[in-house]
Amino acid sequence: MMARVTKTTAKTAGSGWQVGVSQTVPYSGAQVWDFLVGREGVGIWLGPGAELGHELGAAYETANGTTGEIRGRSEGDKLRLTWRPKDWDHDSTLQITVSGTDQKTTLRFHQEWLAGADEREEQRAYWTEVTERVVAALAER
Repeated sequence: MMARVTKTTAKTAGSGWQVGVSQTVPYSGAQVWDFLVGREGVGIWLGPGAELGHELGAAYETANGTTGEIRGRSEGDKLRLTWRPKDWDHDSTLQITVSGTDQKTTLRFHQEWLAGADEREEQRAYWTEVTERVVAALAER
């Protein structure tokens, strides 16, 4: 089942260029969270070869050179981390939230501190694809 993807984009004084992609799925919040922080889910949204720690400040690096660290984690609800692909000259901030009930959940990817409109559009396409891949993987479970 493919749910509707909601996308938002903006530039704000407090967090620069940003983009958000969200989608409501017919699974519990616990199911979505467990998938996202598990090996398969992390491989979809963070990238190939990534391993994500649990502690604040834990660093990560993906096989394609994206680096960052965990800045916040509220188990079952929210994950916040820095995100810097190898070809970027700046960090951005990524926040993933899961909210819902036992029967449906909204998954949100929100990225801020992007360099400009072009980078925002690239990331919008990326997070839209990621969201579709997560939904497809959840449906196969």
